[in-house]
Amino acid sequence: MTSRTKWILTVLLAGGVLFALTPIGVSAEAAGNGGATAVFSGGCFWGVDGVFKHVKGVSKVVSGYAGGTADTANYETVGTGTTGHAESVQVTYDPSKVSYDDLLKVFFFVAHDPTELNRQGPDSGTQYRSSIFYENGDQKKMADDYIAQLERKHSFLKPIVTKVVPLTAFYPAEDYHQNYLALHPDNPYIVVNDMPKLERLRQDFPGLYQP
Repeated sequence: MTSRTKWILTVLLAGGVLFALTPIGVSAEAAGNGGATAVFSGGCFWGVDGVFKHVKGVSKVVSGYAGGTADTANYETVGTGTTGHAESVQVTYDPSKVSYDDLLKVFFFVAHDPTELNRQGPDSGTQYRSSIFYENGDQKKMADDYIAQLERKHSFLKPIVTKVVPLTAFYPAEDYHQNYLALHPDNPYIVVNDMPKLERLRQDFPGLYQP
């Protein structure tokens, strides 16, 4: 499904209004609630958001845009693939309950296919690229080391295309995109592309799954 088609489906929920976007600084969410944050992009943020909301130790997930600037951080413009943004999620989590390595495991093996370049399933364009937006040197090292480990083990049949890049700012998406999977479980796009991911998380990583 193209970004434009998805926009037509969801704009009805917003009453045709695009809400103003305010950037969240790199460490703002962590400072605000005592948790740590991580930002991932792996295709349409509806499904990635839905997956991470079911990971133990995760307290909050926000769908949004990373990799571009504030003036073009809105769904319709990002959907042109020309703004430099990626549809992303910001995950707030408790490191005493779930590690960053565990989040990486979910990202690579459940939330998306890290071998697809500038696309995920039916969606194509640079806004659907696979990226890890690191907030500090520790996250960068853990992400780089994890990818190197996956490549050494030949964990995937094709090369991993995930980029590890610095996070400069995260822009929350419009309200009608937030918690989309939970609010619209019968949406055909969700049923076909995203509900199987939740089942994969539950079956393959029961120790990380929360209802």
